[in-house]
Amino acid sequence: MSKRNGIKSELIQSCRMEVLKNCPICGSELFEPFISGKDYFLTGEAFGIVKCRSCGFRFTNPRPEASNLGKYYESTDYISHSNTQNGLFASVYQLVRKYTLGRKLSLIRRFQKNGEILDIGCATGQFLNFVKQNGWKTTGIEPDDKTRHKAITEYGLQVFPEENLDTFQKASFEIITLWHVLEHVSELNERMAQLKFLLKPSGTLFIAVPNCNSFDAKIYGEFWAGYDLPRHLYHFTKADMKLLAEKFGFKIVKILPMKFDSFYVSLLSEKYKSGKMRWLPAFWNGLLSNLKSMPVNGHSSLIYVLALK
Repeated sequence: MSKRNGIKSELIQSCRMEVLKNCPICGSELFEPFISGKDYFLTGEAFGIVKCRSCGFRFTNPRPEASNLGKYYESTDYISHSNTQNGLFASVYQLVRKYTLGRKLSLIRRFQKNGEILDIGCATGQFLNFVKQNGWKTTGIEPDDKTRHKAITEYGLQVFPEENLDTFQKASFEIITLWHVLEHVSELNERMAQLKFLLKPSGTLFIAVPNCNSFDAKIYGEFWAGYDLPRHLYHFTKADMKLLAEKFGFKIVKILPMKFDSFYVSLLSEKYKSGKMRWLPAFWNGLLSNLKSMPVNGHSSLIYVLALK
């Protein structure tokens, strides 16, 4: 039995589900089915997304209990954790990531020239190491033990388990970043409250999440890799992020596209839909998604820049 099939068997046999009874944003108890899909990445298990009838927020429900979610990341194909460079897809991913590191730092410097930065969900630490080399004092949070160990041993970074978020002092950081992390967090409201507590009054919060109103999401439907069931627990739109920000005393000062994500997500979506890495259709759909999204920020993924009111 392959490792992947072994993981699949173990999960199906042992994973218990959690059913949310309230919308994580507005608290409503009224939901309707939005879309059904599968874990196309790892297990093949079926999952569903519901839509709140009150505020429109979409979230995975039921979902694996928080204690079991880590099992859905246990694959060498999960590049952000394994940092593998094997294969054409992984090689292209690594090249794009190197380019985007500089773009992220340039964006941060528009709001803060230097200081102390907290990167939540820092994975193997490439981003933190890059900003550290550019004069920032860095702290990372990474829930996965093996991935956190890589960040510490390979780059000498200060990276802690997720529970350490509760040990930091109030207003400790000028910058807090979550690059494709918020959609993975089980306790959404608790995390937003933590971010407000940890950010300095003049600080800036950067949150990057997939946009389920994107053109490529409409093209691929249930096969859209941005849903990434069940690892993605929430499926944000711009309206959702505005409601969530205001709920915790933040304001959105800027929204920026992550244009490379349209190609990356389209390529994975092609694989989930057809079983093959169909590069040309993926490139075309990614290009269409970017072109049709301008200038209204309907891209596959968006960066939200938030500040305290």
